[in-house]
Amino acid sequence: QVQLVESGGGNVQAGGSLRLSCAASGITFSINVVGWYRQAPGKQREWVAYINNAGFTTYADSVKGRFTISRDNALNTVYLQMNSLKPEDTAVYYCNCRSTWGKGTLVTVSS
Repeated sequence: QVQLVESGGGNVQAGGSLRLSCAASGITFSINVVGWYRQAPGKQREWVAYINNAGFTTYADSVKGRFTISRDNALNTVYLQMNSLKPEDTAVYYCNCRSTWGKGTLVTVSS
């Protein structure tokens, strides 16, 4: 059974940083594309970043230069380092691999 578990969310002031983690079981991240998505209150879920099997990364324009996605193959975990956080980054952040989604972790950025 494939399972993704996000962690690392919390409350932070604008300008601060957080690192989210997505740990996987039942699937190997290093041979798949893994993405981070987010859903703000009252809005649709949007793509944030992804990393592919070769380690290639890409980002939504809204987070480019502030967020970094990375992968630890030994731990089968993908991270999202979020710096220079803004109130508009407030959302539930989800990890995705193939058709499997985690339950999300809440990030709240106060001004």
